[in-house]
Amino acid sequence: MEYVILAVVIAVIAISAIAGLVVSGRRRRELPPKSQAPVITAPKTTPQEPQVGEEAAPPTEEPRRTVEEVPLPEAPEAVEVEAPEVAEAAPAVEVPEPTAGRLVRLRSRLSRSQNSLGKGLLSLLSREHLDEDTWEEIEETLLTADVGVAPTQELVERLRTRVKVLGTRTPDELRGLLREELVELVGKDADRSVRSTKHEEGPAVVLVVGVNGVGKTTTTGKLARVLVADGRKVVLGAADTFRAAAADQLQTWGERVGARTVRGPEGGDPASIAFDAVKEGIAEGADTVLIDTAGRLHTKTGLMDELGKVKRVVEKHGPVDEVLLVLDATTGQNGLIQARVFAEVVDITGIVLTKLDGTAKGGIVVAVQRELGVPVKLIGLGEGADDLAPFEPGAFVDALIGD
Repeated sequence: MEYVILAVVIAVIAISAIAGLVVSGRRRRELPPKSQAPVITAPKTTPQEPQVGEEAAPPTEEPRRTVEEVPLPEAPEAVEVEAPEVAEAAPAVEVPEPTAGRLVRLRSRLSRSQNSLGKGLLSLLSREHLDEDTWEEIEETLLTADVGVAPTQELVERLRTRVKVLGTRTPDELRGLLREELVELVGKDADRSVRSTKHEEGPAVVLVVGVNGVGKTTTTGKLARVLVADGRKVVLGAADTFRAAAADQLQTWGERVGARTVRGPEGGDPASIAFDAVKEGIAEGADTVLIDTAGRLHTKTGLMDELGKVKRVVEKHGPVDEVLLVLDATTGQNGLIQARVFAEVVDITGIVLTKLDGTAKGGIVVAVQRELGVPVKLIGLGEGADDLAPFEPGAFVDALIGD
């Protein structure tokens, strides 16, 4: 009996073993070979703890998937990328208009001045009888045009004498007579050149001075164009540190003609900047250094003293060749007051009259020269970059009296 039971147990064990082998073989056939792609297994989820009275659920595993079974993301659509814009090249350096004969080209800008002075005088002198009333009108015309009292009296006396000697007066004779006398009054023999030629000590130094609102910084920029047009290498000094954006404005003018601008911080020491500008001009071998000073009011004594300091500091490098006073031609007698005060602080060597076109009165050229004893060297006749012209007495008078 025991043998029978033992045989049964052995048979059961054998059958179980054979069944296990069969199942194991099936599983092996279902699994992929090791040479296939690796299996990506999803991360297991952490089972939550069962609540009171609940049985813990057995952890479940997501079925394994091969790489082939995992869906691949769709390829993104091609996006057209615009090519970056190429930065525009720096603007080319401008070539200013020649200065020779520039005033002749700008004669039409003096049209309003000629109506009040030149044409008015010709009309009066053309009267058949020149009595005392007519001569008083001639005198009044000259005074109204800001010629000044002394120059007016001198001109009227000369005209009286010459008209009396001339006798009969044709329009051409009167025009020739008036032209000669006005050219003489303006001054045909004065040296009106701007001293801008390099010398042994270094570059020529030009200080530009004047009150606020006369267009001083703009005039300095236009003067740089005049000098470049005449073949000079120019360095600009932005010593007007009190007016916001003055240095930026001057630098823009300089860049247009290839002139370097030396500048400092806003509110900095003007004398120090002027000194550095001349130093840089020496290092670069420049012909001319133009220094734009602050547009200080002539009534501010301290500011005028600062202007004198600028000149003294610059002179440590060498002499200041020019001090150009910029005056607004429309201010009339007030401009003469400014001229007097500036002349007391620095030695003015020349005058630049701006805004001479429009409502300005041409006689101011005569008056300011008499007041300072120095010549008008440049006149501004418009807003254009090349509307600053060297002053030529003959061309100026021709513009006043017309053709």
